[in-house]
Amino acid sequence: MAGADAPPAAIAAAVAGGADWVQLRERALPARALLAWCDAASAAARAAAGARGVRILVNRRIDVALAVEADGAHLGFDALDPARARSLLGARRLIGVSAHAPEDVVAAARAGADYAHLAPIFAPLSKAPERPALGLAALAAACDAGIPVLAQGGLEAEHAAGALRAGAAGIAVTGAVLGATDPGAAARALREALDAAAGKEDA
Repeated sequence: MAGADAPPAAIAAAVAGGADWVQLRERALPARALLAWCDAASAAARAAAGARGVRILVNRRIDVALAVEADGAHLGFDALDPARARSLLGARRLIGVSAHAPEDVVAAARAGADYAHLAPIFAPLSKAPERPALGLAALAAACDAGIPVLAQGGLEAEHAAGALRAGAAGIAVTGAVLGATDPGAAARALREALDAAAGKEDA
């Protein structure tokens, strides 16, 4: 996940390092500036991904997601409900929902969301904790809801195997990559850890 304090070059480095989804998340910018930043960030991410491709999600702002031809929108607790978002985004684009408990993921699945972020699994790296860490048992419970769950909050390379064993479809990070001195190397370490963990799960 990236905010406007992350330059497009850092986002591109993360994608080049193996990030396959980018969520553009910024509340402070006015509409015109937000659109310009999302446009620049998504263009940089797509160029870095090349033929491999990358999914771009815009946080909350359906209008901006449509304008930059994003792959979908991620809805926070104060955003549109998934059904309304679906009517605006259409059937092809992804709709994600933030969740802070397994029952939130169940509700998101019933509402028609395509995936959910469950947070915080561990204490966040990018900000002071706002609520207790949920841990891997809660993640496992949420993964029974019927939609893919991305584990979020304090996820570093050493946590990848545990998150996947708990049933997560992947991990969502901010500080572990964009807070690193070398975002590309940090993303590469996470990608390698996830791929190694997924390989063990498939074996």
